[in-house]
Amino acid sequence: MFEKQYDVAVIGSGPGGLAAAIAAKEAGAQDVVVIERDVELGGILLQCIHNGFGSVIFKEDLTGPEYAYRFIDQAREVGVEAMMDTFVLDLTPHREIYAINKRDGMVKINARAVVLAMGCRERPRGALAIPGFRPAGIYTAGTAQRLVNIEGYMPGERFVILGSGDIGMIMARRLTFEGAKVERMLEILPYISGLKRNYVQCVLDYNIPLQLQRTVIDIKGRNRVEAVVSAQVDEHWQPIPGTEETIPCDTLLLSVGLIPENELSKKAGVELNPLTGGPYVDDTMQTNVPGIFAAGNVVHVYDLVDWVTKAGLLAGRHAGEYATQRRTESDRKLRVVAGDNVHHVIPEVLDPSDLEREPLELQFRVRRPVEAPVWVKVEADGELVKRKTERYVRPSEMIMVKLSPKDYDKVAGAKKLSVRVEEKG
Repeated sequence: MFEKQYDVAVIGSGPGGLAAAIAAKEAGAQDVVVIERDVELGGILLQCIHNGFGSVIFKEDLTGPEYAYRFIDQAREVGVEAMMDTFVLDLTPHREIYAINKRDGMVKINARAVVLAMGCRERPRGALAIPGFRPAGIYTAGTAQRLVNIEGYMPGERFVILGSGDIGMIMARRLTFEGAKVERMLEILPYISGLKRNYVQCVLDYNIPLQLQRTVIDIKGRNRVEAVVSAQVDEHWQPIPGTEETIPCDTLLLSVGLIPENELSKKAGVELNPLTGGPYVDDTMQTNVPGIFAAGNVVHVYDLVDWVTKAGLLAGRHAGEYATQRRTESDRKLRVVAGDNVHHVIPEVLDPSDLEREPLELQFRVRRPVEAPVWVKVEADGELVKRKTERYVRPSEMIMVKLSPKDYDKVAGAKKLSVRVEEKG
């Protein structure tokens, strides 16, 4: 068995993983490796040939591959090692990674620190319990994106897209470019689940019919999809009898949410948050297992790749400091909880002493949209610490609140920090 020691091992080479590897190097880690199961670095960005990336980090409008190669080139320049076409089989709480590839066979990597950056996967048909046979022509939106953009294969001619996630809306436009007909987009919620900009640029601008509070209740066809049956749903997401409509099509795309990829996290004993599907992390992006950090969509699903990169930079920096023993752990932990109209907050715990040295950022999503000005309030044991205004809040968009060192005195002795959203006036 091939065996090697590294200061920091990063699992996954998407935007979070590459940023973490670069930051670990810059923090003083000598030997840093990125382990990637694909044959190229870059992760999902390589199939995202549309623009819209880099507005925060680079102040530019880049395609996915352009954004990825900024970090691929930088990782190579700073001396990050890449282990490609390598599948990780196991991760232990002692930061032992067991992997396999064609070149080395079985591989064991002993790391002083590990960064989990496996990203997320799409929710499949099996999670939706849609009746019907299992004909050809049912794909997740991301799979269809890879087929069209990388493989050069059109999976169908007449499409129905279930869900209004960002990948689904982007693929509605992409398929239209390629000459396909998008018959309908169906969303079970009373509002879109993706970004407003994608709704405008990909759905409205191309006159793609979108129906809210509707879902697919049956799939017609034995060998190939022939049609889907949709129905309106009530406030409990149950189909309303008499509202059924049969929509002829040959392909059904699913854009119904993303799930953080955390099988390896479970093997390492990392505790997961049932609200996000990702690990509980502190303000350094460290999990409950010492020396194991997490970054990007493996923690919770982000709306912009720039935020994934920033999370990777934070996790990688602290992983590098942990590996080189430049960071001392503190027993001071402050719980961070979700208040009114807040679904979850990252990080879930923080060390108040970290706030003495540098600003800390809280990230959260709301439970329901409010298309009016709101207050975002951060409170320590019920006492106001920070308040900011947002013109609107939507579940599809991440909201950030930054605490500065001058807020330290307000949180130093608290037991609980809460974030809540309330409408103005």
